[in-house]
Amino acid sequence: MLSVSNLSIQFGKRVLFDNVNTTFNNGNCYGIIGANGAGKSTFLKILSGKLDATSGHVHLEPGKRMSVLEQDHSLFDSNSVIETVMMGNLPLFDLKKEIDSLYENYSDENADKIGVLQVQFEEMDGWNAESNAASLLSNLGIKEDLHQNLMTDIDPKLKVRVLLAKSLFGNPDVLIMDEPTNDLDYETITWLEDYLANFDNCIIVVSHDRHFLDSVCTHISDIDFGKINHYSGNYSFWQESSELAARQRAQQNKKAEEKKKELEEFIARFSANVAKSKQATSRKKMIEKLNIHDIKPSSRRYPAIIFERDREAGDQILNVENLSFSLENELLFSKIDLNLVKGDKVLLFSKDSRAINYFYEIISNNINQTTGNFSWGITTSFSYLPLDNSNYFDQNISLVEWLRNWAKTDEEKEEVFLRGFLGKMIFSGDEALKKCNVLSGGEKVRCMISKMMMNRGNVLLINEPTNHLDLETITAFNNSLKRFKGTVILSTQDQQFAQTIANRIIELTPSGIIDRYMNFEEYMNDSKIKEIRNSMY
Repeated sequence: MLSVSNLSIQFGKRVLFDNVNTTFNNGNCYGIIGANGAGKSTFLKILSGKLDATSGHVHLEPGKRMSVLEQDHSLFDSNSVIETVMMGNLPLFDLKKEIDSLYENYSDENADKIGVLQVQFEEMDGWNAESNAASLLSNLGIKEDLHQNLMTDIDPKLKVRVLLAKSLFGNPDVLIMDEPTNDLDYETITWLEDYLANFDNCIIVVSHDRHFLDSVCTHISDIDFGKINHYSGNYSFWQESSELAARQRAQQNKKAEEKKKELEEFIARFSANVAKSKQATSRKKMIEKLNIHDIKPSSRRYPAIIFERDREAGDQILNVENLSFSLENELLFSKIDLNLVKGDKVLLFSKDSRAINYFYEIISNNINQTTGNFSWGITTSFSYLPLDNSNYFDQNISLVEWLRNWAKTDEEKEEVFLRGFLGKMIFSGDEALKKCNVLSGGEKVRCMISKMMMNRGNVLLINEPTNHLDLETITAFNNSLKRFKGTVILSTQDQQFAQTIANRIIELTPSGIIDRYMNFEEYMNDSKIKEIRNSMY
């Protein structure tokens, strides 16, 4: 279907890919993974023809059509929403434009040509194209009254959905997607997971959303040391099996027969779980063909994220009474009454992300609320991971100096301690001496997590923790929060984070609060709660 031959790419002295040979087959969904900077997005750009390789070439089977999820959100600003979607199948769109142009200059000569073109148009299912495009838009939450609007006139978050619809339109033979779940809500992500799980052609996707990768992927394609290797199974299978293989490598005294049996038992357990999932379609039975020799140890490094507490909090954590907030006369949330107690792990969310951001800023004492009151328990101390961390990194100082600001003891202020601490967060060697004002987004978040660990708070406030992070750090962060004995208030688009950590769901709306002790999937799938949610926005 799609093959890569002798592919190399080099930026200056840095070799990103070296003589890569691989094939992407029809009917499979490949999740591209790799450490930050490994070249995942670059690889997709090469596959899609947006970037030229230093050497080698990409070959798409003749007669097959490739579709790419666009990253430039202003590219189609002069087109209507419905036109933009239909441009996803450019041969069909161009044919329609040609027919329309001939009708505008109708003549006897044009009539014959129109007849020939209309036959082609019908063969391409052109008469249903507009209704198919409209159906995609509706499924992605874009109402019919917006379909004729220009792209420049719609909300930027809706543009993301239109471009997603464009990439899906016309059943492409190869679908390439870079972070397709960004800026999508739970319902839309769930729809997309189901759509792609039943997509019959080839999908190549980069995503940091583990639930999404688990739901849609038949293979994981690991970029490591300038090469790319395909492994059967979804992300969880790749992660767990490679970790098992790594542990086995360290067990020198264990017999080969015992290791083989252990791997076979793991495959059997995983296969049983896959068979029970909603995505277990006929094309997804990838585990059945697995060979234990396909399982290789991972070279991935996981940061050591451990949240400790200076002291245990009392029963009273946070009390909020009649809290409301408006922004430029627009009510974001109102009549918020809640009482958090020790051990609560809360998923805080809203259909309007601004409501979440301002709620965090209010309870962390960064802005004054408009109405209502809140109070923290006497024994509480909180650590905060904000959505916007830019004001923490505006100084021209090293990471060691930066982290020293949060040290509490003389020992913690020592350079040896600080460099060791940063080393555990994958800032090895001279990386600990990097200036904090030149860090990448992912590096800044890892620094903020380090700050939180140094604070040793008994309450963690965490707003969108997975932004900019690689899958290894996300996994380590997730596991650490599951183990944390204190109280957590968490907001995240990562469904696995939400599902595995939260025991309480709190939704902020302009009409009040919805507060339930249940897990995230139960909350989102409860029909009575759906009715309440619809009535409160």
